[in-house]
Amino acid sequence: MTLTYLDLTPAQRNLLDALPFTGNHLVDGPPGSGKSLLAAQRALMTALTGTPTVLLTRSNLLRQSLAPLVEALGSEDAGVTVATAHSWLAGWYGEGAPRADDGWYDWPAFYERAALGESPGGLSLVVDEGQDLPPAFYRLCRLLGVGVTVFADECQRLTDTQSTLAEIERGLGVCARHGLGGNHRNTRQIAELAAHFHTGAAPPALPERIGPRPRLHRLAGPEAVTELLVSLVRERPGHSVGVVVNSTRTQFELITRLERRAPELKPQMYTAQATHGRYRTLDLSRPGPVVVHRASAKGLGFDTVVVPDTETDAAADPTSAGLRMAYYVLATRARRELHLGFAGADEPVVLADIARDVLVRG
Repeated sequence: MTLTYLDLTPAQRNLLDALPFTGNHLVDGPPGSGKSLLAAQRALMTALTGTPTVLLTRSNLLRQSLAPLVEALGSEDAGVTVATAHSWLAGWYGEGAPRADDGWYDWPAFYERAALGESPGGLSLVVDEGQDLPPAFYRLCRLLGVGVTVFADECQRLTDTQSTLAEIERGLGVCARHGLGGNHRNTRQIAELAAHFHTGAAPPALPERIGPRPRLHRLAGPEAVTELLVSLVRERPGHSVGVVVNSTRTQFELITRLERRAPELKPQMYTAQATHGRYRTLDLSRPGPVVVHRASAKGLGFDTVVVPDTETDAAADPTSAGLRMAYYVLATRARRELHLGFAGADEPVVLADIARDVLVRG
Protein backbone atom coordinates (compact mmCIF):
# COMPACT_ATOMS: atom_id res chain seq x y z
CA MET A 1 0.00 0.00 0.00
CA THR A 2 1.15 3.54 -0.75
CA LEU A 3 -0.07 6.64 1.06
CA THR A 4 -0.98 9.89 -0.66
CA TYR A 5 -0.83 13.17 1.27
CA LEU A 6 -3.79 15.20 0.08
CA ASP A 7 -4.21 18.94 0.56
CA LEU A 8 -2.40 19.16 3.88
CA THR A 9 -1.14 22.48 5.19
CA PRO A 10 2.37 22.54 6.66
CA ALA A 11 0.88 22.72 10.19
CA GLN A 12 -1.35 19.70 9.53
CA ARG A 13 1.53 17.73 8.04
CA ASN A 14 3.80 18.59 10.97
CA LEU A 15 1.18 17.49 13.51
CA LEU A 16 0.55 14.25 11.68
CA ASP A 17 4.24 13.42 11.34
CA ALA A 18 4.89 14.23 15.00
CA LEU A 19 2.26 11.82 16.37
CA PRO A 20 3.99 8.73 17.82
CA PHE A 21 2.58 5.37 16.76
CA THR A 22 2.45 4.20 20.38
CA GLY A 23 0.27 5.46 23.20
CA ASN A 24 -3.01 7.36 23.23
CA HIS A 25 -3.43 10.74 21.59
CA LEU A 26 -6.16 13.40 21.61
CA VAL A 27 -6.13 15.99 18.83
CA ASP A 28 -8.28 19.02 19.66
CA GLY A 29 -9.34 21.12 16.67
CA PRO A 30 -12.20 23.45 15.70
CA PRO A 31 -14.55 22.97 12.73
CA GLY A 32 -12.71 23.22 9.42
CA SER A 33 -9.29 22.47 10.92
CA GLY A 34 -9.06 19.21 8.94
CA LYS A 35 -9.75 16.66 11.67
CA SER A 36 -11.51 14.18 9.36
CA LEU A 37 -8.79 14.38 6.73
CA LEU A 38 -6.10 13.89 9.36
CA ALA A 39 -8.05 11.04 10.97
CA ALA A 40 -8.07 9.22 7.61
CA GLN A 41 -4.36 9.96 7.11
CA ARG A 42 -3.53 8.81 10.64
CA ALA A 43 -5.40 5.54 10.16
CA LEU A 44 -3.53 4.82 6.93
CA MET A 45 -0.15 5.68 8.45
CA THR A 46 -0.82 3.36 11.39
CA ALA A 47 -1.85 0.59 9.00
CA LEU A 48 1.44 1.04 7.13
CA THR A 49 3.25 -0.12 10.28
CA GLY A 50 1.46 -3.45 9.96
CA THR A 51 -1.01 -2.74 12.75
CA PRO A 52 -4.66 -3.56 11.98
CA THR A 53 -6.44 -0.23 12.18
CA VAL A 54 -10.10 0.76 12.56
CA LEU A 55 -11.32 4.28 11.81
CA LEU A 56 -14.43 4.87 13.93
CA THR A 57 -17.27 7.38 13.85
CA ARG A 58 -20.55 7.61 15.69
CA SER A 59 -22.45 8.68 12.58
CA ASN A 60 -23.08 6.24 9.75
CA LEU A 61 -23.27 9.15 7.32
CA LEU A 62 -19.83 10.38 8.40
CA ARG A 63 -18.58 6.80 7.93
CA GLN A 64 -19.88 6.95 4.35
CA SER A 65 -17.99 10.20 3.86
CA LEU A 66 -14.71 8.84 5.23
CA ALA A 67 -14.62 5.45 3.47
CA PRO A 68 -13.99 6.85 -0.05
CA LEU A 69 -11.49 9.33 1.42
CA VAL A 70 -9.47 6.47 2.90
CA GLU A 71 -9.56 4.69 -0.46
CA ALA A 72 -8.47 7.83 -2.30
CA LEU A 73 -5.57 8.45 0.08
CA GLY A 74 -4.40 4.85 0.17
CA SER A 75 -5.82 1.98 -1.83
CA GLU A 76 -8.50 -0.70 -1.63
CA ASP A 77 -6.10 -2.94 0.32
CA ALA A 78 -5.18 -0.17 2.76
CA GLY A 79 -5.65 -2.37 5.80
CA VAL A 80 -8.01 0.14 7.37
CA THR A 81 -11.56 -0.74 8.37
CA VAL A 82 -13.96 2.23 8.45
CA ALA A 83 -16.88 1.53 10.79
CA THR A 84 -19.35 3.09 13.17
CA ALA A 85 -18.54 2.63 16.83
CA HIS A 86 -21.80 0.73 17.31
CA SER A 87 -21.01 -1.82 14.61
CA TRP A 88 -17.41 -2.31 15.71
CA LEU A 89 -18.42 -2.80 19.35
CA ALA A 90 -21.13 -5.28 18.38
CA GLY A 91 -18.63 -7.19 16.25
CA TRP A 92 -16.10 -7.36 19.06
CA TYR A 93 -18.61 -8.46 21.70
CA GLY A 94 -20.31 -10.97 19.42
CA GLU A 95 -23.87 -12.18 19.17
CA GLY A 96 -26.31 -10.72 21.66
CA ALA A 97 -24.38 -7.56 22.56
CA PRO A 98 -26.60 -6.13 25.34
CA ARG A 99 -28.05 -2.67 24.64
CA ALA A 100 -28.91 0.13 27.05
CA ASP A 101 -31.80 2.59 27.06
CA ASP A 102 -29.62 5.49 25.85
CA GLY A 103 -28.95 3.82 22.48
CA TRP A 104 -25.50 2.55 23.47
CA TYR A 105 -24.53 -0.71 25.12
CA ASP A 106 -24.60 -2.25 28.58
CA TRP A 107 -21.11 -1.05 29.44
CA PRO A 108 -20.62 -3.17 32.61
CA ALA A 109 -21.21 -6.27 30.46
CA PHE A 110 -18.58 -5.03 28.00
CA TYR A 111 -16.15 -4.27 30.83
CA GLU A 112 -16.65 -7.78 32.20
CA ARG A 113 -15.85 -9.32 28.85
CA ALA A 114 -12.75 -7.12 28.51
CA ALA A 115 -11.64 -8.10 32.02
CA LEU A 116 -11.81 -11.76 30.98
CA GLY A 117 -8.97 -11.00 28.59
CA GLU A 118 -11.05 -10.98 25.42
CA SER A 119 -9.05 -8.14 23.86
CA PRO A 120 -8.66 -7.53 20.11
CA GLY A 121 -4.92 -7.14 20.80
CA GLY A 122 -2.43 -5.44 18.49
CA LEU A 123 -5.13 -3.11 17.22
CA SER A 124 -5.10 0.64 16.66
CA LEU A 125 -8.27 2.74 16.82
CA VAL A 126 -8.65 6.18 15.24
CA VAL A 127 -11.80 8.08 16.20
CA ASP A 128 -13.18 11.01 14.23
CA GLU A 129 -15.51 13.44 16.03
CA GLY A 130 -14.52 11.68 19.22
CA GLN A 131 -16.66 13.91 21.41
CA ASP A 132 -19.65 12.05 19.94
CA LEU A 133 -18.76 8.85 21.84
CA PRO A 134 -19.58 8.44 25.55
CA PRO A 135 -16.92 8.39 28.29
CA ALA A 136 -17.67 4.69 28.85
CA PHE A 137 -16.32 3.89 25.38
CA TYR A 138 -12.91 5.31 26.28
CA ARG A 139 -12.83 3.42 29.57
CA LEU A 140 -13.45 0.23 27.59
CA CYS A 141 -10.56 1.08 25.24
CA ARG A 142 -8.30 1.40 28.28
CA LEU A 143 -9.36 -2.04 29.53
CA LEU A 144 -8.78 -3.51 26.08
CA GLY A 145 -5.27 -2.10 25.94
CA VAL A 146 -5.60 -0.79 22.39
CA GLY A 147 -3.89 2.35 21.13
CA VAL A 148 -6.35 5.16 20.42
CA THR A 149 -6.00 8.42 18.50
CA VAL A 150 -9.00 10.73 18.94
CA PHE A 151 -9.84 13.80 16.86
CA ALA A 152 -12.41 15.93 18.68
CA ASP A 153 -13.90 19.34 19.43
CA GLU A 154 -15.94 19.57 22.61
CA CYS A 155 -17.71 22.71 21.34
CA GLN A 156 -19.57 20.39 18.96
CA ARG A 157 -21.15 18.11 21.57
CA LEU A 158 -24.88 17.69 20.95
CA THR A 159 -26.19 15.06 23.39
CA ASP A 160 -25.84 14.17 27.06
CA THR A 161 -24.10 10.88 26.27
CA GLN A 162 -21.14 12.57 24.59
CA SER A 163 -17.73 13.37 26.06
CA THR A 164 -15.75 16.43 26.99
CA LEU A 165 -12.04 16.40 26.20
CA ALA A 166 -11.28 15.92 29.90
CA GLU A 167 -13.57 12.87 30.00
CA ILE A 168 -11.81 11.38 26.97
CA GLU A 169 -8.44 11.84 28.66
CA ARG A 170 -9.63 10.35 31.95
CA GLY A 171 -11.18 7.39 30.16
CA LEU A 172 -8.02 6.56 28.24
CA GLY A 173 -5.72 7.10 31.23
CA VAL A 174 -2.35 8.15 29.89
CA CYS A 175 -3.11 10.38 26.91
CA ALA A 176 -1.15 13.11 25.12
CA ARG A 177 -3.13 16.12 23.89
CA HIS A 178 -2.25 17.95 20.67
CA GLY A 179 -3.72 21.21 19.40
CA LEU A 180 -4.81 21.73 15.80
CA GLY A 181 -5.70 25.22 14.59
CA GLY A 182 -6.99 26.88 11.47
CA ASN A 183 -10.29 26.85 9.58
CA HIS A 184 -9.96 25.60 6.02
CA ARG A 185 -13.65 24.96 5.37
CA ASN A 186 -15.61 28.14 6.05
CA THR A 187 -15.40 31.62 4.65
CA ARG A 188 -14.67 34.49 7.00
CA GLN A 189 -18.33 35.54 6.88
CA ILE A 190 -19.64 32.09 7.83
CA ALA A 191 -17.08 31.71 10.61
CA GLU A 192 -18.05 35.13 11.97
CA LEU A 193 -21.67 34.00 12.27
CA ALA A 194 -20.61 30.68 13.83
CA ALA A 195 -18.55 32.57 16.42
CA HIS A 196 -21.81 34.01 17.75
CA PHE A 197 -22.71 30.50 18.96
CA HIS A 198 -19.27 29.37 20.17
CA THR A 199 -19.36 28.02 23.74
CA GLY A 200 -15.63 27.87 24.52
CA ALA A 201 -13.40 30.46 26.13
CA ALA A 202 -12.70 32.18 22.81
CA PRO A 203 -13.81 31.41 19.25
CA PRO A 204 -11.20 30.21 16.75
CA ALA A 205 -9.41 32.79 14.62
CA LEU A 206 -11.39 33.83 11.55
CA PRO A 207 -10.22 32.43 8.20
CA GLU A 208 -9.06 34.70 5.39
CA ARG A 209 -11.23 33.33 2.58
CA ILE A 210 -14.04 35.70 1.65
CA GLY A 211 -17.59 34.88 0.54
CA PRO A 212 -21.18 36.12 0.72
CA ARG A 213 -22.64 36.87 4.11
CA PRO A 214 -25.06 34.31 5.57
CA ARG A 215 -28.68 35.13 4.81
CA LEU A 216 -31.90 34.72 6.79
CA HIS A 217 -35.09 34.11 4.76
CA ARG A 218 -38.66 34.53 5.95
CA LEU A 219 -40.47 31.59 4.29
CA ALA A 220 -44.25 31.71 3.93
CA GLY A 221 -44.70 27.94 4.01
CA PRO A 222 -43.46 24.56 2.77
CA GLU A 223 -43.72 25.53 -0.90
CA ALA A 224 -41.55 28.59 -0.28
CA VAL A 225 -38.90 26.30 1.20
CA THR A 226 -39.07 24.10 -1.89
CA GLU A 227 -38.76 27.06 -4.27
CA LEU A 228 -35.78 28.45 -2.35
CA LEU A 229 -33.97 25.11 -2.54
CA VAL A 230 -34.72 24.56 -6.23
CA SER A 231 -33.47 28.06 -7.02
CA LEU A 232 -30.26 27.65 -5.01
CA VAL A 233 -29.43 24.28 -6.56
CA ARG A 234 -30.16 25.37 -10.14
CA GLU A 235 -28.07 28.52 -9.76
CA ARG A 236 -25.12 26.52 -8.43
CA PRO A 237 -24.53 23.59 -10.79
CA GLY A 238 -21.85 21.24 -9.60
CA HIS A 239 -22.21 22.34 -5.98
CA SER A 240 -23.29 20.20 -3.06
CA VAL A 241 -26.24 21.63 -1.12
CA GLY A 242 -26.84 20.30 2.37
CA VAL A 243 -30.38 20.82 3.65
CA VAL A 244 -30.39 20.28 7.41
CA VAL A 245 -33.74 20.01 9.20
CA ASN A 246 -34.93 19.29 12.71
CA SER A 247 -37.27 16.30 12.24
CA THR A 248 -37.51 13.12 10.21
CA ARG A 249 -41.06 14.05 9.21
CA THR A 250 -39.80 17.29 7.71
CA GLN A 251 -37.15 15.33 5.81
CA PHE A 252 -39.70 13.07 4.12
CA GLU A 253 -42.08 15.92 3.34
CA LEU A 254 -39.27 17.97 1.83
CA ILE A 255 -37.76 15.18 -0.28
CA THR A 256 -41.25 14.40 -1.64
CA ARG A 257 -41.82 18.01 -2.67
CA LEU A 258 -38.37 18.28 -4.25
CA GLU A 259 -38.85 15.10 -6.27
CA ARG A 260 -42.19 16.34 -7.56
CA ARG A 261 -41.04 19.90 -8.25
CA ALA A 262 -37.61 19.23 -9.78
CA PRO A 263 -36.89 15.50 -10.26
CA GLU A 264 -33.93 16.34 -12.51
CA LEU A 265 -32.05 17.57 -9.43
CA LYS A 266 -32.00 13.99 -8.10
CA PRO A 267 -32.23 14.94 -4.42
CA GLN A 268 -30.84 12.54 -1.83
CA MET A 269 -31.91 11.99 1.76
CA TYR A 270 -30.38 10.19 4.72
CA THR A 271 -32.21 8.95 7.78
CA ALA A 272 -30.78 6.78 10.52
CA GLN A 273 -34.16 5.05 10.75
CA ALA A 274 -33.59 3.35 7.39
CA THR A 275 -31.67 0.07 7.58
CA HIS A 276 -30.83 -0.12 3.86
CA GLY A 277 -31.69 1.34 0.48
CA ARG A 278 -31.80 4.86 -0.93
CA TYR A 279 -32.33 6.59 2.41
CA ARG A 280 -29.43 4.76 4.05
CA THR A 281 -26.62 4.76 1.45
CA LEU A 282 -25.78 8.03 -0.31
CA ASP A 283 -23.32 9.22 -2.92
CA LEU A 284 -21.86 12.23 -1.15
CA SER A 285 -19.53 12.98 -4.07
CA ARG A 286 -22.53 13.83 -6.26
CA PRO A 287 -23.57 17.49 -6.54
CA GLY A 288 -27.11 18.58 -5.73
CA PRO A 289 -29.32 18.59 -2.64
CA VAL A 290 -28.88 16.23 0.29
CA VAL A 291 -31.55 16.35 3.01
CA VAL A 292 -30.26 15.31 6.45
CA HIS A 293 -31.38 15.53 10.05
CA ARG A 294 -29.44 17.77 12.38
CA ALA A 295 -28.26 14.71 14.31
CA SER A 296 -26.47 13.39 11.19
CA ALA A 297 -24.78 16.62 10.08
CA LYS A 298 -21.74 16.45 12.34
CA GLY A 299 -18.44 16.10 10.47
CA LEU A 300 -19.96 16.76 7.05
CA GLY A 301 -19.30 19.68 4.72
CA PHE A 302 -21.30 21.12 1.82
CA ASP A 303 -20.66 23.98 -0.59
CA THR A 304 -24.00 25.50 0.43
CA VAL A 305 -25.94 24.75 3.61
CA VAL A 306 -29.62 25.55 4.09
CA VAL A 307 -31.32 25.34 7.48
CA PRO A 308 -34.94 26.14 6.54
CA ASP A 309 -36.78 25.49 9.82
CA THR A 310 -35.15 27.58 12.52
CA GLU A 311 -38.64 28.41 13.84
CA THR A 312 -38.56 24.97 15.50
CA ASP A 313 -36.21 26.56 18.05
CA ALA A 314 -38.49 29.51 18.80
CA ALA A 315 -39.34 28.28 22.29
CA ALA A 316 -35.81 27.20 23.20
CA ASP A 317 -33.59 29.13 25.59
CA PRO A 318 -31.23 31.02 23.25
CA THR A 319 -28.52 31.07 25.93
CA SER A 320 -28.46 27.30 26.46
CA ALA A 321 -25.18 25.61 25.62
CA GLY A 322 -27.00 22.80 23.80
CA LEU A 323 -28.77 25.15 21.39
CA ARG A 324 -25.65 27.23 20.79
CA MET A 325 -23.62 24.11 20.04
CA ALA A 326 -26.31 22.95 17.61
CA TYR A 327 -26.16 26.19 15.64
CA TYR A 328 -22.37 26.21 15.82
CA VAL A 329 -22.35 22.80 14.14
CA LEU A 330 -25.00 23.82 11.58
CA ALA A 331 -23.22 27.00 10.53
CA THR A 332 -19.79 25.41 10.21
CA ARG A 333 -21.00 22.74 7.76
CA ALA A 334 -20.99 25.39 4.98
CA ARG A 335 -17.96 25.93 2.76
CA ARG A 336 -19.24 28.84 0.65
CA GLU A 337 -22.80 29.88 1.48
CA LEU A 338 -25.13 29.61 4.45
CA HIS A 339 -28.89 30.19 4.28
CA LEU A 340 -31.18 30.10 7.31
CA GLY A 341 -34.97 30.18 7.06
CA PHE A 342 -37.98 30.51 9.34
CA ALA A 343 -41.76 30.45 9.10
CA GLY A 344 -43.93 32.94 10.96
CA ALA A 345 -43.91 36.63 11.67
CA ASP A 346 -40.99 36.86 14.09
CA GLU A 347 -37.40 35.73 13.83
CA PRO A 348 -36.45 32.97 16.28
CA VAL A 349 -34.88 34.52 19.38
CA VAL A 350 -31.69 32.53 18.83
CA LEU A 351 -31.09 34.61 15.66
CA ALA A 352 -32.81 37.89 16.44
CA ASP A 353 -29.87 39.63 18.12
CA ILE A 354 -27.32 38.84 15.40
CA ALA A 355 -26.21 42.05 13.72
CA ARG A 356 -27.37 42.69 10.17
CA ASP A 357 -23.81 43.07 8.94
CA VAL A 358 -23.26 39.43 10.04
CA LEU A 359 -26.62 37.90 9.06
CA VAL A 360 -28.40 39.53 6.11
CA ARG A 361 -32.19 39.56 6.28
CA GLY A 362 -34.44 38.96 3.27
